[in-house]
Amino acid sequence: MIFSCLTGCMGYAIADDDEYPTAAQIVVGDFCFFAGKPSEALAAQAAAPILTPRNEAWCRVIERVWGNRVGKHTRYAIKKEPGVFDGSKLTAYASSLPSEYTLASIDEVIYAQATQEKWSEDLVSQFLNGADYCLRGLGAAVLWNGQLVAGASSYTIYPGGIEIEIDTKPDYRGRGLATACGAALILECLRRGLYPSWDAHDLRSVALAEKLGYHRDHPYPVYVKL
Repeated sequence: MIFSCLTGCMGYAIADDDEYPTAAQIVVGDFCFFAGKPSEALAAQAAAPILTPRNEAWCRVIERVWGNRVGKHTRYAIKKEPGVFDGSKLTAYASSLPSEYTLASIDEVIYAQATQEKWSEDLVSQFLNGADYCLRGLGAAVLWNGQLVAGASSYTIYPGGIEIEIDTKPDYRGRGLATACGAALILECLRRGLYPSWDAHDLRSVALAEKLGYHRDHPYPVYVKL
């Protein structure tokens, strides 16, 4: 996501000083990433709900500034390993949907559906509209009777890759839908020469990533505005 901003694809940066910066936050979607010399003034300007510190010193600054207005959580970095994916296994996963479901690419019609419900909005939330998504985004959807019930999509984009977002409608979880659309999206990325980057917000996301061929890297702290 940081690379999405640095390459001008999505997001923006805020520095502590325009002429002689010593610290900055990069804001992309729901995330702001802090780096440089820890600054309470900059931390107070956190422009997104999820605050991601560069190191322990930034953690202390965020805790001093935000106190009980944020909750501390653990996310999990996933290793970036081009060439690690097993195409035949991913193809089997993508083909494993029960007969009552349909796998489709996210188009403007599905984009519109995704924007209508809370569980699915982050599949497409970083794009201006359906046309922008079809031009720059990429995603696989699971449909039931023509309605979106699960999806794997580009939360953000950067040159040569995407950051994956996977969501399933609560009533349809535990049926392998995320596995199928996640596998389909990874396969499409590989076909296009894109890297499907993954960052896990909890251990369930880690387990799905590992099932699809990724390997866990390390945990790291984030702070979520309450």
